[in-house]
Amino acid sequence: METITIHKAKTQLSRLIEKACRGEEIVIARGKQPVVRLVAIADERGDRKPGAWKGKIKIGPEFFEPLPPEELEGWE
Repeated sequence: METITIHKAKTQLSRLIEKACRGEEIVIARGKQPVVRLVAIADERGDRKPGAWKGKIKIGPEFFEPLPPEELEGWE
């Protein structure tokens, strides 16, 4: 974890963002007092792994039954 001053962060923001996107954590300090942490926002989609939910959820046979007519009306 790298700690830098606010002034240095202002002058090197692009480089710091690149480092954060690579997974590094940067702490920005006012003088010697840490005030904020710069980290990348996780990819909202995440990594998809086929079969990741296997055994964790169950879909009953009722899922495959036709919808009642009143329910179908809402979809048309």
